[in-house]
Amino acid sequence: MRDEAKANEAADKAEKERVDKINNADALTFQAEKFLKENGDKIPADIKGEVESNCNLLKEAVKSQNMADIERYSDALNKAFEKMYQASAGAQQQGGPQGPFQGGPQGGPFGGGNPGGPFGGQPGGGNPGGDQGPDEQ
Repeated sequence: MRDEAKANEAADKAEKERVDKINNADALTFQAEKFLKENGDKIPADIKGEVESNCNLLKEAVKSQNMADIERYSDALNKAFEKMYQASAGAQQQGGPQGPFQGGPQGGPFGGGNPGGPFGGQPGGGNPGGDQGPDEQ
């Protein structure tokens, strides 16, 4: 049984990498579409179009299970996603529409611009009232 496992080790590793890339591509597409839905009004049309286009291309690559295209379009979507984050943070810093994300000096939607918010600033998980849950009493 150990010999059989060793013989299949390389194939198993390759299959795991393939499945991980597909799952990561699905997650990236979901995140990009969700961010567009929630913050589309803060993003310039050209960047929004680039993200939408890359999402569609990546979905097709996943559907066809073309690993080379999945890698290429994942990289392209990551780059477009970065532009989208920067545009969203820039709109907020310039007094644009305010949404759930408060960009800060670090850039990006989870920066330090909202120290009392859910993503930072409060020790103990952002629980300003100090109330303890039933397990912490």
